[in-house]
Amino acid sequence: MKTYEQESFLKTFSIFLILLEVLLAINFIYEYRVKEIDIKEKIQMEMKLCAYTVQCDGLHTDFIAKNKHLEENVLLEDKDFYSYFSVPTVKKYLMKVVYPKKRYLERLEKVKEALLKKFLLYSFFAALVSILFAMYALMPLRRALYLNEEFVKDILHDFNTPLSSMMINLKLLKKELGENVKIHRMENNIETILSLQYNLRAFLKGMQTQIETFDLQPLIKERMNYFRVLYPDIAYKAEVSSFLVHTNKDAFTRVLDNILSNAGKYNRSEGKVTVSLKSGGELRVEDTGKGISNPSRIFDRYYKEQDRGIGIGLHIVKKLCDEMHIRIKIKSRVGEGTVVSLFLSKIAA
Repeated sequence: MKTYEQESFLKTFSIFLILLEVLLAINFIYEYRVKEIDIKEKIQMEMKLCAYTVQCDGLHTDFIAKNKHLEENVLLEDKDFYSYFSVPTVKKYLMKVVYPKKRYLERLEKVKEALLKKFLLYSFFAALVSILFAMYALMPLRRALYLNEEFVKDILHDFNTPLSSMMINLKLLKKELGENVKIHRMENNIETILSLQYNLRAFLKGMQTQIETFDLQPLIKERMNYFRVLYPDIAYKAEVSSFLVHTNKDAFTRVLDNILSNAGKYNRSEGKVTVSLKSGGELRVEDTGKGISNPSRIFDRYYKEQDRGIGIGLHIVKKLCDEMHIRIKIKSRVGEGTVVSLFLSKIAA
């Protein structure tokens, strides 16, 4: 299950379970109140039986002079429960029957325990129902996402032939005409489309399930050599020792390529890009480029601050990082450069 599917499942499950638990709680509170009243009615009956049959096990009795202010056959409460009853053979006195509060609390505690067990049992079934409901609710979303992903994959596949044809013809045209600004622009545009293609493929393949252990040091050196060729005026420098990670290598490479590409693409002339590994597994990519005026929005889909690109690269980087459980952070100042940090502690081998 992918991250956004897990999020949808957990939200649906949580909301439905909370609603069921609230309904159960209301029902059991009401049932508790009913049981509480029922116990008091039973106590009143026991006290009345004591007064008429003198079977008063556990009860205390006394005789009180009749008084117009004393209510008869009414359950009263002070430290203990008590009630007054008239005795047919004694006209001047009322029998006071006392029911110890301790016995009442013991009976109430038994009711609480029984209701709590019942509530926990019902809560277990509510959780099962919530899981089934969340899975059922997720099915249409998964089908729609699957169809959408298959559609995008088909489009990406169909792009291969025209893009390859364009690249070949541009190379032939370059040989005939030599270096040309318009041809160079077309090549940059095709490279942008190819980069977007790679990013989309990496995101759609669900690579988070294909995990392997590899060393960062040779991978970073290999990718930096690749970008040195693309951006010969930029000085790429690596300060990374051997560090093993346990994740999907292809997805991680896509993330690294995007960051290194942006560091070169939006850098100043004769600029620098430094990749270093800090304590705690922080992989830091620093550049001396133009900087970002709104770093908090950089992961938003289609957001861009430059004319180049379409603003989806870093959005996909963020998605891939989330899939691989890598926290990514960007600090930037306009005119000074950008620092991208990947926190790899959760995937360290």
